[in-house]
Amino acid sequence: MNVAPLESSDSFYVAAVHVLQEARIPFLVGGAYALRHHTGVVRDTKDFDVFLAQSDLQPALEAFRAAGYHADIAFAHWLAKVHYAEAFIDLIFRAGNGLCDVDGTWFRDNRVVELMGAKVELVRAEHMIWQKCYIQERERFDGADVAHLLLRCADELDWDHLLECFGPDWRVLLSHLVMFGFIYPAERNLIPTAVLKGLLSRATAETGLDEADAKLCQGTLVSRAQYLPDIERWGYRDARESGRSKINGAEIEAWTNAIGKERAWA
Repeated sequence: MNVAPLESSDSFYVAAVHVLQEARIPFLVGGAYALRHHTGVVRDTKDFDVFLAQSDLQPALEAFRAAGYHADIAFAHWLAKVHYAEAFIDLIFRAGNGLCDVDGTWFRDNRVVELMGAKVELVRAEHMIWQKCYIQERERFDGADVAHLLLRCADELDWDHLLECFGPDWRVLLSHLVMFGFIYPAERNLIPTAVLKGLLSRATAETGLDEADAKLCQGTLVSRAQYLPDIERWGYRDARESGRSKINGAEIEAWTNAIGKERAWA
């Protein structure tokens, strides 16, 4: 089936929304569109981020193919893509580090907005913060997005849920909260005192070394490239293989090979 010519990338995105809605596939809009609605930050983008449960990925791909679009899995552990001309849609069911699964909690209390004439639900700010806190590559660091989300949404955040999302990775959240206080010294009061003090107390109290953490590098959870020397040269264990990340050895290799031949440490 051939796709009728569309006037623009935006027309493609609207058509894609209708494909998912007609197929009755639950989805959320994230990326630049959600960031704009949550923070007011406007960013030009040639892609469109759609978040859905992994169980809905294959039905979504089949719906797009039936509608005439080229749709395939880009990385089996987190991402598929739908293409039209130079534009594409990312179908995301977890983060690239194998964490942050899109589950039922993602579909509660979402903001409904009109996107070019279509009614859609946005990814909640809590879940955007959760995923973006882990993106710390040399070529892409989402710390500014996190700071803007905190600045504009702090009063509305479900802080208990945000802490629950990070779980054992609470230090990742703490690092961004500390930076927020540096970036916006006059807005430090936006971060609940109980949240910040609670995390700082945990950091202060956690002085001993758990034997399970010996020679463990969790840097691979925030950058797929920059901590390769630790794994490949210095004998550290890759935290993605510790059992928490939903990514296997072959998927780690494919994700690493996609970086290109040049290593961040070369």
